[in-house]
Amino acid sequence: MKPLVIGIAGGTGSGKSTVARKVAESLPDASVAFIEMDAYYRDFQHLTLQQLHHVNWDHPDAIDIELLTTHLAALSRGERVEMPVYEFASHSRSVRTRAIEPADVVVVDGILLLSDADVRALCDVKVFVDADADVRLIRRIRRDTAVRGRSLESVLEQYLTTVQPMHLQFVEPSKRYADVIVPRGGSNSVAIEMIVAKIQRRLTARLDARESMPTPVFVPTTPSEILPA
Repeated sequence: MKPLVIGIAGGTGSGKSTVARKVAESLPDASVAFIEMDAYYRDFQHLTLQQLHHVNWDHPDAIDIELLTTHLAALSRGERVEMPVYEFASHSRSVRTRAIEPADVVVVDGILLLSDADVRALCDVKVFVDADADVRLIRRIRRDTAVRGRSLESVLEQYLTTVQPMHLQFVEPSKRYADVIVPRGGSNSVAIEMIVAKIQRRLTARLDARESMPTPVFVPTTPSEILPA
């Protein structure tokens, strides 16, 4: 049975990962695989520190969309993929990869997820997580300083020069492609329950369709198959 692919988009710090985790926790009878769009940043280790300073990490060109769509398509066919591991401190891909096994449900999240037509086409359910800009900025500051080793000054500079402009240009307009919009991020339990109910209905419908398929009947085509030797 083809996996159900759930795409979760939204601005930086909106709570996409929290929504994805809570959705997975609410599907105890289904296997769930996670794909992170952040893992598909292009490898920029060949650039100097000065050149890295000018890379727009919030533009679609910074993401290896081709590899992401290839992996999503493979998971949709029930195949295993090797998701990249990105080293944000050095802006490069690690030599390590993370094996993602086939699952009943594939959850993929990223700020630019719904801005790409090829990725959208692979998503069965498209979700946009919304949150106030000041809340998102605070969450980004906390994440980048604690997890990615960034200074407060560099986080604020990046937010003003690329994050906010790219959000207005690419992320916010992609909201119109969403099947479900979740305001207030991961704290919106009602919206998450609605998403889970929608997923469960689709999984049930697919399972019923598979069980109702007729059992293949063997029809002999050669004399040896009709009469015993």
